[in-house]
Amino acid sequence: MIAAFRNRIDAFLGRGAHSTSVPVMDGPLQPNHALDHAELFLNAEGVDNLVDLGGALGFSSGARLMRAAGGTAEEIASFEADIACLASDGAGALAVGLDGAGIVLQGGAHDGRRIEALGGAKLICPTAALFLDPDTLIVAVGSEQHARTEWKRDLMALGQSGSVWRVDLGSGSEDCLARGMGFPYGLAADGDGIVVSEAWRHRLVRLGKSGAGAVTPVLANLPGYPARLAPAHGSGYWMAVFAPRNQLVEFVLRETRFRQDMTAQVAPEFWIAPALSSGDSYREPLQGGAVKQMGILKPWAPVWSYGLVVRLDADFQPVASWHSRADGKRHGVTSVCEHGGRLAVAAKGPGELLLMDEVTITGEVV
Repeated sequence: MIAAFRNRIDAFLGRGAHSTSVPVMDGPLQPNHALDHAELFLNAEGVDNLVDLGGALGFSSGARLMRAAGGTAEEIASFEADIACLASDGAGALAVGLDGAGIVLQGGAHDGRRIEALGGAKLICPTAALFLDPDTLIVAVGSEQHARTEWKRDLMALGQSGSVWRVDLGSGSEDCLARGMGFPYGLAADGDGIVVSEAWRHRLVRLGKSGAGAVTPVLANLPGYPARLAPAHGSGYWMAVFAPRNQLVEFVLRETRFRQDMTAQVAPEFWIAPALSSGDSYREPLQGGAVKQMGILKPWAPVWSYGLVVRLDADFQPVASWHSRADGKRHGVTSVCEHGGRLAVAAKGPGELLLMDEVTITGEVV
């Protein structure tokens, strides 16, 4: 009752969850051009998920599972739908999430098994998976209404139908760890808990591995939409941020009639919404405005896409970051993975697989 009353007051005053303000990138998130200076490993249209395949670097490209080596890539498997997530148990088993078609296991003791539904609902939007052991898989479901390729529509519909599940691959039992989430997009094991990146609420939260206990925020009010998480060598984690927040999008998210008309009448690539890449069409929002001066796009101009990788410490607090700003092109970072002492970065916007030097992985040099 008190929470509902406070929410009504916040809505009237435009504060709290009803505020359109966006946190600035400061401190460990201070902007730079480090991603634009990173080494290009290879071009791969649609590069998305990265995974360590026992010493080799694997990645998804549409419906294909690829292996990168020596600046080239070879296809090692293909599926009936786009790959939505990848997870390896480190012993030969691979969980492959398919957009609109559940999860299929390859290799290991459960080779060939499929997970097509969770909690009685068809699994159409697997966004991340994590092996706790060879028989236990954690699955993040981004939405019950929209496939992963329709993430922008889920955001504009204020989607809060995401969930996280624990699946026993041996017995087939499943336990819901959390419901009502705003597009959970990344998973990381943390002692007795699971840390989840909740994209539409711009935060990381911790869940109990058994589903017991409350959902606890560990990092809130991020300036962008967090995607997948990956462990860092030594300690800590990596976090990919696939798009920036801006005040215009925050305002549109609070204008129901405008959003409904926009999503019904305008093509998604021209919505006032975050994107994995931008600047390719004059029909994009703001292109007729003053985002350019003397014909040059300034690095601080408001944009729909951005490139950002964040190094987190063992308590999931940011300690360093690598950026591709408004005037850069390496936007839409959806996944990162350490490989051979370097950090591989999937910039899905331009379709580039990047490598960052070992010295930058330590967070000492940006």
